[in-house]
Amino acid sequence: MTAILVLEDGRVFEGVAYGAVGETFGEMVFNTGMTGYQETLTDPSYHRQIVAMTAPHIGNTGVNDEDPESGRVWVAGYVVREPARVHSNWRANRSLDDYLREQGVVGIAMRGTRALTRHLRERGAMRAGIFSGDVLPPVPDLIEKVRQSPEMTGADLAAEVATTEAYVVPAIGEKRFTVAAVDLGIKGMTPHRMAERGCEVHVLPATVTAEEILALDPDGVFFSNGPGDPGAADHAVAALRGVLDAGKPFFGICFGNQILGRALGLGTYKLRYGHRGVNQPVQDRRTGKVEISAHNHGFAVDAPLDGPFDTPYGRAEVSHVNLNDDCVEGLRLLDRPVFSVQYHPEAAAGPHDAAYLFDEFCEVMGA
Repeated sequence: MTAILVLEDGRVFEGVAYGAVGETFGEMVFNTGMTGYQETLTDPSYHRQIVAMTAPHIGNTGVNDEDPESGRVWVAGYVVREPARVHSNWRANRSLDDYLREQGVVGIAMRGTRALTRHLRERGAMRAGIFSGDVLPPVPDLIEKVRQSPEMTGADLAAEVATTEAYVVPAIGEKRFTVAAVDLGIKGMTPHRMAERGCEVHVLPATVTAEEILALDPDGVFFSNGPGDPGAADHAVAALRGVLDAGKPFFGICFGNQILGRALGLGTYKLRYGHRGVNQPVQDRRTGKVEISAHNHGFAVDAPLDGPFDTPYGRAEVSHVNLNDDCVEGLRLLDRPVFSVQYHPEAAAGPHDAAYLFDEFCEVMGA
């Protein structure tokens, strides 16, 4: 069945329907990972985004019930070059195509994923739509529909993907710490990584207040990854400032890093096409060590790279930078147990170079 991908600047790509049939809209982005498509699909940070995979073959290992990072697929649409005709893995219980249809995710298989990626690198991420069916409206009408769809800039989306009720992930083995984790779009592996280290993790809704966080008397507070524009996340910023005022140890990742930046009085900005994949080189500026890391973000913190700077909570510094573009990849307060990174140390899917950050969080909570 025919399918077309339409970008807001008028570029059109043709292919065949993959997954559900219909129409969908979102911000067009690309992911450079060669593995981990199931974790990508179920990452809440991809809410309202159409994701193109740059790896040529997708679906080879099918889909299983152990690897999802949340209870549903969050991508708005899916673009692949060559979907696997046969899946093969001892854990698989269905094909990726079947999974996408079950979840109602409209996709397209097309030979132009390389051209699409080059186009986005040159023009930047933009709105797009995937349309499939026996009879499609004229392309000019579809372009207009794409241009009427919402933009990512200014979108406050965390509450749309976060839990509505608090829940607890118990410590594995002896309990050492209590962590209040604010769900801004949290991946399931993240509280699991903390539980492995003896943390009892209380996962809280994105709408939680500083008073509600502190009422748990946690040993530390964590802010998760999530979708949307950090510049619109005023509630999360206010909650974090209350946590910082109370002097609690803090660790944030991805969206949580951007929220910390705003809480410190820094700005954020939209990247041209973002970082999405499991192969981004990040340098720890304290040690010079380079980590290959998993990313999914389209916004970044605007902070000075040349030494410490002052904030309402004392001196701070940029702790990590991306070696591809010098993007800020981490922040740290010098006089308080507060730090964050822009990438994903839970490594689902992805490399494990940054797992030590969970150990550092435990160290500051135990200090």
